[in-house]
Amino acid sequence: MKVKTILVSQPEPKIENSPYFDLQEKQKVKIDFRPFIHVEGVSAKDVRQQKVDLSKYTAIILTSRNAVDHFFRVAKEMRFTVPDSMKYFCQSEAVAYYLQKYVVYRKRKIYVGKRTFSELSPLIKKYKDEKFLLPNTDKVKQEVPDTLDALGVEWKQATFYKTVVSDLSDLADVYYDVLVFFSPSGIESLFQNFPDFKQNDTRIAVFGNTTIKAVEAKGLRVDIAAPTPETPSMTMALEKYIDKVNKGK
Repeated sequence: MKVKTILVSQPEPKIENSPYFDLQEKQKVKIDFRPFIHVEGVSAKDVRQQKVDLSKYTAIILTSRNAVDHFFRVAKEMRFTVPDSMKYFCQSEAVAYYLQKYVVYRKRKIYVGKRTFSELSPLIKKYKDEKFLLPNTDKVKQEVPDTLDALGVEWKQATFYKTVVSDLSDLADVYYDVLVFFSPSGIESLFQNFPDFKQNDTRIAVFGNTTIKAVEAKGLRVDIAAPTPETPSMTMALEKYIDKVNKGK
């Protein structure tokens, strides 16, 4: 069956040169974007109930832009002035760059990993005498606490924001040829919104092994998977599949 419509379970890209827009134009398919999950901040009161006193920490570990936003939001709600001496350990360059929204970059002690949390760990180990705070979501990858425990540093994890299922009830009678997922939370949202979902002819595209497992655990079929050596991005995987079913390549 040919592919004419695709629903990507993420917000619409804000950049004009997104590969999704190129894919839409080149393959003459309709691509819609809709976040299946969203983030909601936890109140300062709830953070305090987790026994978090911001003044006790000398370093903050930031794994995402959400972590940056919600750390500074909570600090503001607590009327805590973040000291200039605070050290920031950012999982990636994108997170470190985003930090500039809140601090004067050149005047701060900012340490940047390459991409994964394990790549950040040598920097954390180098400053093992600091007291680390990890402001995070309620759904933390197990790799993060495991890595910090193995380093033997003094650290505390606290929930500053939560991942929440979005209301998709308006999509009840809408059909798409392909649904695209990037996390197990997206699959969870699909079934919370549509408990009786049947795949039938809908193709499911997934990114990452944990998402593949979540799809298969629900008895669904994975039709398109990324990343692979041949298709490292989701748009490349979609294009290859569309070429095959729409053009018989």
